[in-house]
Amino acid sequence: MVFNNVFITGGTGFVGSHLIPELAKRGHRIRAVVRQQSAARLPKDASAVVGDATRAESYYRNIGDCDTFVHLIGVAHPSPSKAAEFRSIDLESTRQAVNAAVRAGIQKFVYVSVAQPLPVMAAYVETWKQCEDIITHSGLKASILRPFYILGPGRRWPIFLQPFLAIGRQLPSLRATAERLSFVTIQQMSGALICAIENPPVQDVRIWTASDIKDAGERVARQMSLV
Repeated sequence: MVFNNVFITGGTGFVGSHLIPELAKRGHRIRAVVRQQSAARLPKDASAVVGDATRAESYYRNIGDCDTFVHLIGVAHPSPSKAAEFRSIDLESTRQAVNAAVRAGIQKFVYVSVAQPLPVMAAYVETWKQCEDIITHSGLKASILRPFYILGPGRRWPIFLQPFLAIGRQLPSLRATAERLSFVTIQQMSGALICAIENPPVQDVRIWTASDIKDAGERVARQMSLV
């Protein structure tokens, strides 16, 4: 395995706090942007870079020898009422992350987006489309992962929808939608991110669906169980 030097934004968030220890177990070295007041929440496996994810100038010089940039910033508990936050946080942090990655000569960019289309969250998805466009036109080799919802501790309320999605997968007219909106676990998400970090796309950009995330996550879990 080739060990990567990984730079992360969003390392103290739900996905980042699960991903960092798993990356460290595989021998990767991790550096993460964190606000001063949140530094204590960063997993001990990562080196802290104090900065603001919405201002590349505050951190890009500390990317150093990292070869991979993982961008995990996003508004917590998204809802239609947070359209302004989507633009000021999600969109701006992505624009800044891409800017920083290009300036630092990053080889691989990994981004967590959202399943599309998603009509009930039009403003949310529109922001993420713009984020994806920024990445796609940056010239970076990028992996864009599109989960609908990530299950984990404190994030299990959508489970009651599982039976309806299971029915949808049996109906030809609904199968594609049910697959796109299926849930992934935080373990599957972490495994898929690891897979994306360790296996950059052959093409400039690779889109990962929920099915891709599940398959890769379970494959990485099997590998880890054999170690």
